[in-house]
Amino acid sequence: MIYTVHIEKGEDVSYVAHCPAIPGGHSQGATMEETIENIQDAIRGCIEALGKDLLSPSSNAYVVEVQV
Repeated sequence: MIYTVHIEKGEDVSYVAHCPAIPGGHSQGATMEETIENIQDAIRGCIEALGKDLLSPSSNAYVVEVQV
């Protein structure tokens, strides 16, 4: 499954990552590569901890991009 992840420069750490689709889906890292690895681990851990099958979107789910 592919999730949208927002990564930005942090104040106290090099990078901060957030995955809006996953409750608790936050992480950080010293480099972009480390941050991506860490958020992948965080997403896996959240899915496991929630005990839900978040890997399978419902048939009512849509992915769209909007410009503001």
